[in-house]
Amino acid sequence: MNKQRRRSLILVGALVALVVVALVVIFSSEEEDGTVRMARANWDSGYAQAEIYAALIEELGYEVTDPSEHELGPLNFYPALRTGQYDLWANGWFPNHEIFLDFETAAGLSTEGEIEPVGTQVGGGGREGYLVDKATADRLGLASMSQLSNRSIAAEFDIDGDGTADLYGCNEDWGCAQIINGHIADSDWGANVEQDSGNYNDLIGEVRARVDAGQPVLFYGWTPNWTYTILTPGDNVVWLDSAFEVNDIRAVANADFLDSHPDIRSLLEQVKIDLAWIATQNERMAAGGYTQEHIRADASQWIEENRARVNGWLDNARAAS
Repeated sequence: MNKQRRRSLILVGALVALVVVALVVIFSSEEEDGTVRMARANWDSGYAQAEIYAALIEELGYEVTDPSEHELGPLNFYPALRTGQYDLWANGWFPNHEIFLDFETAAGLSTEGEIEPVGTQVGGGGREGYLVDKATADRLGLASMSQLSNRSIAAEFDIDGDGTADLYGCNEDWGCAQIINGHIADSDWGANVEQDSGNYNDLIGEVRARVDAGQPVLFYGWTPNWTYTILTPGDNVVWLDSAFEVNDIRAVANADFLDSHPDIRSLLEQVKIDLAWIATQNERMAAGGYTQEHIRADASQWIEENRARVNGWLDNARAAS
């Protein structure tokens, strides 16, 4: 990992400490009123799932904080979950997020307390990895990241003129940023590639512009995600073989909270959401003009369309209390 990336991670760790301290102040001023404190991840492809979980917990009779008002990246969320500032979210990705289960921040923040992935919302639903524009892949016969160990091939994706490939990565507080840095440190091709981190949607805007202009581009991507309506594997981009694993999308909760709320534990263990529905909802959202009310309406519609299953989950959860 280069010095600039290491300094960035240390800075993020320090910011984590500040965020969690702020959360402690906020929540310590609130009365223990039985409200379930729920957050959501800061990637929009998971917004609707968060709303579904919040609505189902409300049907069990709880008040739930609005997930849209508590949006965090994993690097901030998991320490806050561990220390009890939040109770759960619906946006765990495993094995991607395993690095956060035994996480200690660079600022030395205490991470006492246990957190627990619960249930499997979408089994094998989260593919992630590296992609390139199809034109360059076809021209060079690219099929694997290992081919970028050839410096002349990696240089095809050099944007800033330093001779190494510029990889459009993801937000620094996401698990993928840490995994990509690990790949760069451990892989034969790593010396020829550097990750450009930032707001993912902004990065994808740059990727799309390069693809539309017929320019080589290397980037990180995942499914389900709205980007595949415009950057479609097999059409204008292709996946490269890499060390990324397929992820299960899972709820994650504070273990003490789960022990105190067996009905919510039971509910989280049962909830399943179809990958096809998530992809379709993401496509609608990507079309533009979507508000939080639209997302809540999507969640409500999904619940009603699956009312028989939902009622079974709720009955089982009530029986567990």
